[in-house]
Amino acid sequence: MGKVTGFMEFDRALPADRIPVERLNDWQEIHTEMLEEDIRTQGARCMDCGVPFCHAGDSASAPQVGGCPVNNLIPEWNDLIYKGRWREALDRLHQTNNFPEFTGRVCPAPCEDSCVLGINAPPVTIKHHENSIIEKGFAEGWVQPNPPAERTGKKVAVIGSGPAGLAAAAQLNSAGHSVTVYERDDRLGGLLMYGIPNMKLEKPIVERRLQLMREEGIEFVTNTEVGKDISAEELQKQFDSVLLATGSTVPRDLPIEGRELKGVHFAMDYLGSNTKSLLDSEHQDGNYISAKGKKVVVIGGGDTGTDCVGTALRQGCESVIQLEIMPKPPLERAADNPWPEFKRTLKVDYGQAEAIAVQGEDPRQYLQLTQKLTGENGQVKKLHLTGIEWKKDDQGRMGPQPVAGSEREIEADLVLLAMGFLGPEGGLLEQFGADKDARSNAKADYGNYRTSVDGLYAAGDCRRGQSLIVWAINEGREAAREIDRDLMGSTQLP
Repeated sequence: MGKVTGFMEFDRALPADRIPVERLNDWQEIHTEMLEEDIRTQGARCMDCGVPFCHAGDSASAPQVGGCPVNNLIPEWNDLIYKGRWREALDRLHQTNNFPEFTGRVCPAPCEDSCVLGINAPPVTIKHHENSIIEKGFAEGWVQPNPPAERTGKKVAVIGSGPAGLAAAAQLNSAGHSVTVYERDDRLGGLLMYGIPNMKLEKPIVERRLQLMREEGIEFVTNTEVGKDISAEELQKQFDSVLLATGSTVPRDLPIEGRELKGVHFAMDYLGSNTKSLLDSEHQDGNYISAKGKKVVVIGGGDTGTDCVGTALRQGCESVIQLEIMPKPPLERAADNPWPEFKRTLKVDYGQAEAIAVQGEDPRQYLQLTQKLTGENGQVKKLHLTGIEWKKDDQGRMGPQPVAGSEREIEADLVLLAMGFLGPEGGLLEQFGADKDARSNAKADYGNYRTSVDGLYAAGDCRRGQSLIVWAINEGREAAREIDRDLMGSTQLP
């Protein structure tokens, strides 16, 4: 695919991000544009590799293999980009991915880690190509609403408007079913709206796709919490099928001394309130948690921790530190992390790059365990830390063990807990009478998505646990296929 010798002739190149010290003055996306001819040159780097590992995501039989969970036809649209056939590239992209403008911005791109060229050279810029194709499509007016020619008379309710719920809704609607999506927040999008900051995913991008879905006939109901504003029983009476796509929204807490102090917040409460206030009033209403002038400590890594760092810097914090319990990743793949697995190496994301530009050093501190929090007048002031090492205990279990003499204290006015999520919020599964698995998720097999309750399905993070946006889209699409099959006796959905 691409130019046969392109991978030997051209180096990997991406458009430069906006300068950190400048982009910290606003909430706009950090990326810049790239000339079309340069994008086509990058498409030429896609080699005729024979077996495109980028194209196929991991599975139950090979859970560590990388690649694209939605099975994007990556080599095909790389080749079409190189040849300047953008309209055809867009058609290929939409065959497998309902929302490339989302994944092209916020997906961690496991496809690039499994690119065959990446064995011994920088991989193809797949993620950027995906975003370039869809934005070209919108700019040229090629992306238009496509409502179904006829309706089946079947009605489906989707609970949750995150990527899993939206993907399922789009697929079910395309099959002719009447779909209603219920969202408890005042805006649609789930984590796309309030979980991912504006500088990573500007909200007009989300609204643009939602408007297309409205024009295709999907009904959206906001400010409505199923189980509270409308009961599970009512929903089951009104609809032929119901899909749970509520996400994994119970944050992992830190049950230590001082947790009750003021100034200690879950990351999603911090990020969500900031985005809502930005959208409601450009922060004029004051209805958000502010880091202005404060010493901020983020406990936890990953995308959420990075987003907290970037948000605190934009709010004008005095300083920001990010504590990680895991060791510092290596610069190159370790022996136990071979290609084509998702690469576990040190990455400097946008938040860390901004902290380095402002503070002169990476905000992350590794192998750190917070033992307690202390404060004054009910307000957090200090974290008491100890260094740890990962080793086996007397029972042979691997875990963090304190390092003698490594105890220390650091100051903090604002502590943000970004340690991941435990599962879906309680109550809703009980209302439906659906079984849970050992991790408190909705019990439904991957590829099947049927819960223990007839006509009730589950997909995305509420079924599989905290995961990636591409896996949410994958599960939403597949769940739609199974719902369509059960409603109609057969299905044409992919």
